[in-house]
Amino acid sequence: MSDTVRPSTRTSTRFPGGPRPRLLLSAFVMNTTSHILGGQWRHPDAQQHRFNELSLWVDLAKQLEAAKFDAIFLADVVGLYGDHEGGWASHIKRGLQVPSNDPLMLLAALATATSDIGLAATSSVVQSHPFQFARQISTLDHLSGGRAAWNIVTSALENSHRNFGSDGLAGHSDRYDWADEYVDAVYKLWEGSWDEGALVQDKATGLHADPAKVHKINHRGERYSIEGPHLVSPSPQRTPLLFQAGSSGRGQQFSSANAEATFLFAPNTAYAAKVSAAVRAQAVAAGRQANDVKLFTGLSFVVGSTEAEVAAKKADLEQYLDLDSLIAHIGGGLGIDLGGLPLDTPLGDVQTEGGQGLLQAILDSTPGGNPTLADVAQYRASAQQIVGTPEQIVDALELWQDAGIDGINIINQTIPGSYTDFIDGVLPELRRRGLAQTEYTPGTLRQKMFGAGPHLPASHPAAAYRGAFVDADASADAVASR
Repeated sequence: MSDTVRPSTRTSTRFPGGPRPRLLLSAFVMNTTSHILGGQWRHPDAQQHRFNELSLWVDLAKQLEAAKFDAIFLADVVGLYGDHEGGWASHIKRGLQVPSNDPLMLLAALATATSDIGLAATSSVVQSHPFQFARQISTLDHLSGGRAAWNIVTSALENSHRNFGSDGLAGHSDRYDWADEYVDAVYKLWEGSWDEGALVQDKATGLHADPAKVHKINHRGERYSIEGPHLVSPSPQRTPLLFQAGSSGRGQQFSSANAEATFLFAPNTAYAAKVSAAVRAQAVAAGRQANDVKLFTGLSFVVGSTEAEVAAKKADLEQYLDLDSLIAHIGGGLGIDLGGLPLDTPLGDVQTEGGQGLLQAILDSTPGGNPTLADVAQYRASAQQIVGTPEQIVDALELWQDAGIDGINIINQTIPGSYTDFIDGVLPELRRRGLAQTEYTPGTLRQKMFGAGPHLPASHPAAAYRGAFVDADASADAVASR
């Protein structure tokens, strides 16, 4: 295949009169054995059972960076999924995201082995006090040269909430109210506590930092009381690049106000078009620009040079797929025990405080809107999978792009095989059509993804805290104490 770039000739209503922009590419992984496609760790070529070994992740990160992926995106949970087959033994037996390790620790290690790829960590508002988390992510941003990203989640698992002192799962809307205050607090620390130029480090005068440019934030909210100041000087991005993984109505509202990239599981392009249009419209209503939010969807791939090779690969992978694990994963996220039921059992009119966006995506993927357990398994295994030759796959990706998708969070069957297949098979065709980058843009992750400055734009709500605490600087406290 020629390396000559030939822009796609497929007609696009989203990009009339101009070439398609490149697709953003991220590897969707988790520091565990069984992440999304349960059972695949048993495949002879799969190496994700080595998740405790740093070398597995260093090798993968280097491979992704050589391919010019935008980010490695680490999912996380801080509790067990809801009961399956009457309890949680099934999760332990199948390795359903347990055991799993802390993504921030892993990303700090990967920062030393890479220079350009974005490092995205999932962290829930449940698990860490905002003062502590703000300090951790600012440190990662410093150590990585401005490549840190935060996937903001509210935790839909009841066990997660119980692990951090709650009696049970907070209501869906209540969790987003919690997240509203959480991001408000960390924005104050990242954007308002240290002014530009505050860190002087003048050896001749002995002035390390200017007291007039460092401020306490004195946050007082329903959940948190934080005096400040932020203990970390401004990192290259100040605020990390912000992902958010929620597609319910309340989740879209939160994304539209805060996220720079929204990650969703979309069963089809029609659903993706609906969500992407809603998020962008709400972003504009919130005073932001429609293109301030990038939309990512999770997809897996089966790649082959011929249709016969594709069919053989798909059949090989399906031998190891554990459908019961898929059902346990989805049911556990919804807070519904689906274990032991016949596969033709309809879900019916389900009400849940769990993952409401996930439930809606499943309903939208099923004709008639009343999926069976078999539909649930199919949704996870195939609805988010593109199978074909590189040309067929990129044709399909263009349709996702037309539906409002800006980036793909690539779900793996095997590590590193799923990424090797995509890099060797699909990436050359993406580049041939001008849909994938061949070099990194210099600068921070935000600069690489948006082509603008290293910091959040003035339209983002966090920007309101720049210069907002001038009456609470260190020099004012010193004068008052005399």
